[in-house]
Amino acid sequence: MLDIGCGTGRFLAQLAEIAKAWGVDASSEMLEVARTRAGSAGLKLGSAEELPFKDGWFERATMWLVAHLVDRPRAFAEATRVLEPGGRFAVATFDPSYFDAFWLNELFPSMEAADRERFPSADELTAELAGFDEVRLTRLSQTGSLAREDALERIRGKHISTFDLIDEDEYEAGLARAERELPERVDYRVEWLIAVAS
Repeated sequence: MLDIGCGTGRFLAQLAEIAKAWGVDASSEMLEVARTRAGSAGLKLGSAEELPFKDGWFERATMWLVAHLVDRPRAFAEATRVLEPGGRFAVATFDPSYFDAFWLNELFPSMEAADRERFPSADELTAELAGFDEVRLTRLSQTGSLAREDALERIRGKHISTFDLIDEDEYEAGLARAERELPERVDYRVEWLIAVAS
């Protein structure tokens, strides 16, 4: 199995428990963290758009919360290239409905538009995966809860890439508001869009 854009190896570690797994990421800093948690998985530095593997090398490939960060047509073509005939490719991303009530939207008003522009819709994913013979889409809902301090720690650490797309004034104002107004628990819902291409 290949985890494309494995980042710090959180998902890759789970894959390595069930199969021989490799992870690839464009960030050497992320791979350093992945080395401490990915167990027996192999790791390579490389981009999703130019995978450092031979044609037909893998039975399965995954891309978890990465599709919004890459040139999808090029990355999906590369996934096709490195998969053997009959191989499968799973892409997990946020469904656009997730951004309707994302818990950070009130604190950072430009975040919703930035996320909607980057994350693919079901129709876009289907069209971009047209190089595969079959594409199946699934939507899943998940609920979660964060303690106030954990939520603040995430904001202070700019835990998602969307923070890089908002200006510093908006970030500082949103952080100050969060420090004043966040409740003791932040309950949220996650809407997932998962594409499995064969």
